[in-house]
Amino acid sequence: MTRSAEAPDVGELYRAFAAREARGHSPSYQELAEQAAEDVALMELVGELPAGKRQPNLLLGVVRLLGGPTGLGYPAFRAWTSAHWGDVRAAMLRRRTQTNEPGRCATLLPVLAGLPQPLALIEVGASAGLCLYPDRYRYRYDGRSEFGDAQSPVTLDCATSGPVPFPARLPEVVRRAGIDLNPLDVHDEDDVRWLEALVWPEQTHRLERLRGAVQVARAEPPALVRGDLNEAVCELVALVPEGATPVVFHSAVLSYLPPEAVERFTETMRTLPGHWISNEAPAVLPAVGRRLPPARVPDDRTLFALALDEQPVALTGPHGQSLDWLGDQY
Repeated sequence: MTRSAEAPDVGELYRAFAAREARGHSPSYQELAEQAAEDVALMELVGELPAGKRQPNLLLGVVRLLGGPTGLGYPAFRAWTSAHWGDVRAAMLRRRTQTNEPGRCATLLPVLAGLPQPLALIEVGASAGLCLYPDRYRYRYDGRSEFGDAQSPVTLDCATSGPVPFPARLPEVVRRAGIDLNPLDVHDEDDVRWLEALVWPEQTHRLERLRGAVQVARAEPPALVRGDLNEAVCELVALVPEGATPVVFHSAVLSYLPPEAVERFTETMRTLPGHWISNEAPAVLPAVGRRLPPARVPDDRTLFALALDEQPVALTGPHGQSLDWLGDQY
């Protein structure tokens, strides 16, 4: 097999995932991604997929979904993936990385609670819509006593630093809507299996809260629409009930779009009423990235920049595990 010209770039993608995302959070995924990055034959296979289908999360999630080993070391993973590559490839082409991490609500909550109430939430890249329920979860910041819905099956833990404006009460949500190219249905067992497959090995706490969040969403399903985000977001904002504050938000979504699509979405958001909360890698939205203090953004791990109307307010852990509030002086 001749070496693909794009294989080195794919290898770097897997090395970066191991070093910046899996390290310290999933030893299994760190090992698999590190060794896959040096596996020329596997990287050639992955490199033959469309650019948007090469992500480590997608490959690893699909192998888990299909019953492959992701916690028994690289030789077992590699042998199984090679033997089942046809099925793995087909599933990677069919699926999307749709991690629906309710833990991100712990980082969104201080911003949401500070907006004029009540709120009409609209999530871009909603997956199954599990982040549309910030008022239905319990929260535990820095291991302190729990705050939020005492009846919730979900408790979200978050470590904080800086002058976080901890809310005195939960936000009031009167509408929950979302947009996705492929919305997932919490009542569809196949969709739920895919959500569970996207949870990393060793992270049993994430799996437990995902299952709890599915229970919450099943009791009060969100209004999810399939379509182009620019057109759909305008339509959903137009449906916001009178007296409610429209809030469009998204986490780890825009990085999957080409720069021109991000620019178009940015221009769309600037014309809409209400507020825009983004929670993306610092480089994804140029206006946000330019306003961040470079010294605060680490280069050895992945953090998101949480911004309100393009003004950064915090750096956050990708799964909602940390919240570093920037404050007025940064």
